[in-house]
Amino acid sequence: MDQIFLKPNKEIPNNAVLPVLVYPQVLPADEDCSIGFEKHFRDNNWHGIWRDGVYDYHHFHSQAHEVLGVVQGKCRIQVGGMAGHTLLLEQGDMIVLPAGTGHKDAGSSDDLVVIGAYPPGQAMDICRSKKECPDAERKIAATPIPPTDPFYGHDGPLIRTWIK
Repeated sequence: MDQIFLKPNKEIPNNAVLPVLVYPQVLPADEDCSIGFEKHFRDNNWHGIWRDGVYDYHHFHSQAHEVLGVVQGKCRIQVGGMAGHTLLLEQGDMIVLPAGTGHKDAGSSDDLVVIGAYPPGQAMDICRSKKECPDAERKIAATPIPPTDPFYGHDGPLIRTWIK
């Protein structure tokens, strides 16, 4: 698992405390990743499960952490805003975005399918900039750390990394 620490910038608050977590190949590419991600997210009490792509514009969620699992295809996800990091994610990869983390689809295959979910009690909002969501930094700081890793449960990397 990789960690990416992001600093706030003019447009995107990011999360100054919690790193982005990148989980390469948590599911084998020959497995039905759709069933695998949904089962793990549901079993670990992440909810609001959806299936789609990723918005092609920079945005962040001020009131929720978000997990994205790549079911099929490939995508370049830019995290952190315009000057952020671009990551290549493929079928079987997963990423956890702490509240406030800017992200967008910076190019994907035509067959891209992503499954996303949120921790219990957290609701997704969509903010494109700090200016659009002026209370975002307070909401981000108040967003609780999830009680479980979305894939590995109570003993997963998210728990070991985000709870210190």
